[in-house]
Amino acid sequence: MSADRHYDVIIIGSGAGGGTLAYRLAPSGKKILLLERGDFVPREKQNWDSRAVVVDGRYNNVEPWRDVNGKEFVPGAHYFVGGNTKLYGAALVRLRKQDFGEMRHHGGISPAWPLNYEDLEPYYTEAEYLYQVHGIRGEDPTEPPASKPYRFPPVSHEWRIQQLSDDLKRLGHRPFHLPVGVLLDEQNPQKSKCIRCSTCDGFPCLVQAKADAHVICVEPALQHSNVALLTKSKVTRLETDSSGRTITKVHVDHDGVQETYSANIVVSSCGAVNSAALMLRSVNDTHPNGLANSSGQVGRNYMCHINSVMLALSRCENPTVFQKTFGLNDFYFASKDWDFPMGHISFVGKSDAEILAAGAPKIAPGFTLELMAKHSLDFWMTSEDLPDPNNRVTISRDGQIQLSYKPNNEEGHRRLQAKLKSLLKDVNCTEEVIHLNAYIGKRIPLAGVAHQNGTLRFGLDPRTSVLNLNCKAHDLDNLYVVDASFFPSCGAMNPALTIMANALRVGDHLLERLK
Repeated sequence: MSADRHYDVIIIGSGAGGGTLAYRLAPSGKKILLLERGDFVPREKQNWDSRAVVVDGRYNNVEPWRDVNGKEFVPGAHYFVGGNTKLYGAALVRLRKQDFGEMRHHGGISPAWPLNYEDLEPYYTEAEYLYQVHGIRGEDPTEPPASKPYRFPPVSHEWRIQQLSDDLKRLGHRPFHLPVGVLLDEQNPQKSKCIRCSTCDGFPCLVQAKADAHVICVEPALQHSNVALLTKSKVTRLETDSSGRTITKVHVDHDGVQETYSANIVVSSCGAVNSAALMLRSVNDTHPNGLANSSGQVGRNYMCHINSVMLALSRCENPTVFQKTFGLNDFYFASKDWDFPMGHISFVGKSDAEILAAGAPKIAPGFTLELMAKHSLDFWMTSEDLPDPNNRVTISRDGQIQLSYKPNNEEGHRRLQAKLKSLLKDVNCTEEVIHLNAYIGKRIPLAGVAHQNGTLRFGLDPRTSVLNLNCKAHDLDNLYVVDASFFPSCGAMNPALTIMANALRVGDHLLERLK
C-alpha cells in the first residue's frame, strides 16, 4: 500500500458518530481520512420547499432495501456529508439514568448497558456544549443529573405552544422546553444564524443554522491539514490479514472508481443498518459469517423505536412557525396511570398542506387539508422497542440490504396515544385526532429508520456481543464502531446526542491508543 493511501485512522461515515469522532481526533495531528458515501447537500431554495422535500423526495438518495418477504422499500435515511443529521429535527436529549439499567416493560425486559450513566455524563455535557443545545435544567421530571447547565437558554415557545404548556401545567403535568441544537440567538435576532423557520425538522438548513454534524464537526475538522474528506466514496468491503485480527485494506467505490486504502485504525459509522451490512459483506476464510461475527450477533437486535405522528386539531388556529420546542415525559416511566413505561411526547415540525397530502390522512369533517394545517398541533410520540435477535439486518443473495423487523412492546405506545387523546379536550383541541401514516414521505415503522440502532451491540462477553466497552470489535484489534449500532437497548429518546457523546468517549480512548 502506497504511503499516500495509508492513514492513522479511517472513519467511514460523517454523521453524528463519524463526524463527531473526526472533530475529536483532528487536533491530534494524526493522518485521518473521512470516507462519506454521499456528497454535500446542495444549497438551493428547494431545501425549504415542502413539495420538493416531502412529496418529490428530492433528498431521498438511499438505494432500495428489502423487507422480510423480499419486497423493496425506500428507507427514510440520507447519504450526505453530515449523515442523517442534515435532515434531522435537532432534538438532542440524553437518555434517562434508568435507561442504562435493566427496565421492566409490558412487552419484556430492556437490558442494562455495560456502563453506567455516570460514565457517559461528562461526554453528554461536552456534546451539548459542542452542538449548541438550547435547554434548561429542572423542568423535565425525568431528566438525569447533569454536571453543568445548558450553554444556551431554551428556545422560547410561540404563543399557541405556550398556551398548550400552560394548560397542561394546570392539569398537573410537567411539560418542558425540548433541548434542541440550533444556532439561534433570540436576544440578537439580526445576527442569529437561525431564523426560526418552519422548515427545520426533516429539511436541510439553507442557512446552515442547524447544529448538524457537517456544520458543527466536519467543517472544523477539515481546517486541520491532517484531515481529509472523500465524498461519493462507498466502502464495499473490509479485508483482513490471514490471522483475521487486523483490517489491512478498505475497499472503496469512489464515484465508480475502485480504490483501496489502509489505516492503523478503522472506524465504521455508517448507521446501524449499513455498519452491520458492511460486516456481513466482508466475509473471508477467518470470518465466514461476516466480520466480527463470532458471536452470531452482527445485524441482530435491530431497534428503531415505536414512533407515530398524531395531529390534534386546535379549536383556535396554530400559527406556530418553529414548533419543536415542547416535550412531555410524564409517562416515560411507570406512573399512576400504568405500571409500565409508555414513552415520550413532543412535536414534529409544523405541517402544511403538502406535508399532510404526503401523509394521506383522512380529512376531518368540515376541514380541508389547508384548514387542517392551520389548526394542527403535530405531536410526535416515541416508545421503546426491545431487542429481539430476529429483528435483524441481512444481505440478500443479490447483495441488497434486507431488514426483518416485527414491532414489539406495542401496548405502551397504544396507551401513550390514548393518553394524549384524553388530554386534548382540556387543551383547547377537538377530540378528533388524525393519524399520519407517513412522516416526510416515509411509512412508519419499517421505512422509518431515523432512530436505527442496536445491530452491533457492545458488552463485556464476546459470546453475546460484537463490541467491547470501548466499541472495539471483540474479534479484531483495529476495528471500532461509533454509530448507534452499539446500543444494547434504546430507551425512548432520540439517539443522536447519545451517539455524539459516545463518539467523544471513544475518541478519548483512541487518542490514548494513538500516542
